[in-house]
Amino acid sequence: MWFTPAPKIYPLKKKKMANNNHLFPVPCYNGTMLKQNYYNDFFDIDQQKINFSFFSFFELSLPDDDPVYTLKKVMEELDFSGLLACYSDKGRTGYNPIMLYSVVTYANMRGVRAVDRIVDLCQRDLAFIWLTKGQKPQRDAFYDFIGKKLTGEILDELNYQFMRRLQKEGLITLKELYVDGTKMEANANRYTFVWRGSINYHLAGLLDAIDGLYARYNAFLHENGYGPKYDLGEARMFVIEGMEKVRRVIEENRRRKLTKHKKISNNAIIEIDNCSPLEILRLQKNLERIAQGEGIPFVSGKGRHKPELQKLYEELEECGRRLMDYKECFEIMGKDRNSYSKTDLEATFMRMKEDHMLNGQLKPAYNVQIAVENHFIVHSYVSSDRTDYNTLIPVLEKHQGAFGDILEAVTADSGYCSEKNLVYLKENGISSYIKLQDHEKRKTRAYKEDIGKYYNMACGIFEDERYYICHDGRELRHIRTESRGQDGYTQTLEVYGCADCSGCGHRSRCLYQYNAEKNPDRNKVMKINERWEELKEGSHGNIQSETGILKRQTRSIQTEGHFGDIKENGDFRRFNYRSAEKVYKEFMLYAISRNIMKYHRFLHHEIEKYEGKKEQKAA
Repeated sequence: MWFTPAPKIYPLKKKKMANNNHLFPVPCYNGTMLKQNYYNDFFDIDQQKINFSFFSFFELSLPDDDPVYTLKKVMEELDFSGLLACYSDKGRTGYNPIMLYSVVTYANMRGVRAVDRIVDLCQRDLAFIWLTKGQKPQRDAFYDFIGKKLTGEILDELNYQFMRRLQKEGLITLKELYVDGTKMEANANRYTFVWRGSINYHLAGLLDAIDGLYARYNAFLHENGYGPKYDLGEARMFVIEGMEKVRRVIEENRRRKLTKHKKISNNAIIEIDNCSPLEILRLQKNLERIAQGEGIPFVSGKGRHKPELQKLYEELEECGRRLMDYKECFEIMGKDRNSYSKTDLEATFMRMKEDHMLNGQLKPAYNVQIAVENHFIVHSYVSSDRTDYNTLIPVLEKHQGAFGDILEAVTADSGYCSEKNLVYLKENGISSYIKLQDHEKRKTRAYKEDIGKYYNMACGIFEDERYYICHDGRELRHIRTESRGQDGYTQTLEVYGCADCSGCGHRSRCLYQYNAEKNPDRNKVMKINERWEELKEGSHGNIQSETGILKRQTRSIQTEGHFGDIKENGDFRRFNYRSAEKVYKEFMLYAISRNIMKYHRFLHHEIEKYEGKKEQKAA
């Protein structure tokens, strides 16, 4: 047999390399150090490329258009004093916090959010090795940095610094915002839901049981004469406001179950503060006192019969424990939501668009809001609220606190249209381009021909008092003014009514659910929130204008485009962390990374500012 001789191998000369643990010593930073010192220490002049010179036949380098260079350019002008203030100058030197922040931000720019994956990239990826200067931070360093050192306020401040830079470069003006929200699934376990309606149902049964125990307690004292002997008074059942409404709903749902009708929600807010387990504990102390005085032992075990006093004591103890559990559930839930998850107490069960089982299943989620201008996320806000009504004002307050009173216009969809929001915009001199809930309905013929609505009636003023004229020519005069509180906000309603509607041939069309047999003498009465109607007409006029049409186009493209890209291309549909604070930090890191990527694409002329189609007609 013939063998091919092996080629002669000449070993390469190896250069001496220091231990990885001593390659790049990083000093400890605090908030008092000068900005240029810690930047110069972190960003070296020769850090532009990585050349592995010990491979004489091969040279590796990063491409010139890599986003990591844009990240470096952005970070060189940021003030990290807030982040550095979280570190102490005592103890052993740790990793540079600016380096950790840059690594986490660049990882999010690459669509990587898992810490284990970031640790792996710091050892294998050229850009990460360039950022870390060859250091290899492990998962505990990243978890400590993200969980303890990095806060939502620090991330907001770093993002606002970047926004001011974009303002100077003319990419944004900070004078207009396009707001939208989406629901993102929380990192909560399955079937860990707690519902307000379920707690109300079981609480009603528990209160009935406690009422029965109080009656047994009083009968026990009266029959044995323990009341006068130990100077004990009778137990009185406490009253909880709102329970009567809960009981009425329970009875109504029982009747609906028999007739196979849909149940109604039992989410009434009750005043649980009046329900104190201390009263039950006081009765237990009284029973212990009687047991000691009368020599009645508490027994346990198989075949041993418990005395009546012990049975009463243990039942009171169980009811007190359940009462404490229900009270804790109500405190966690608060008055603004009707559910929460046991494994993420701040997550609320919401109806998601991704319904794989097609049964309308609710999932624990957070309501994520973004305010965008020219593709850049200026603000983000994470809420446990299922709707968008109460999320607009916190976003606008963040904008005012960060940049002052420079906001001129806000564009949002109909989910943000409420009297409270429109009043806030008017009081702060901000133009409203918010779509109304009945925007599409206003285009229909049925809306314009509904003779029972005030907007299809003639209006007049007599002696400084407004009145309406119905389709039959009769006057509806002002009767009274009513006030109604809703979510901490007071609405004012003006009530108008017709003195006599007898003989009118339009009553069936004008009166709501009119029945001539049951209510033959019923007259027309309508309630109008005049301030709310005025604000709606102003906002509707704005969105119908040429500027409003352009702003609506821009909002749908930029804000909804962000969420579509985040969920589909970025595969970011579920949070990795629990609690609202950690969820906000996770999303804010992702938002900052998206802003830097957008800035990188602007620098390389990959995207331009959207101008819209101004000639398009109103939709």
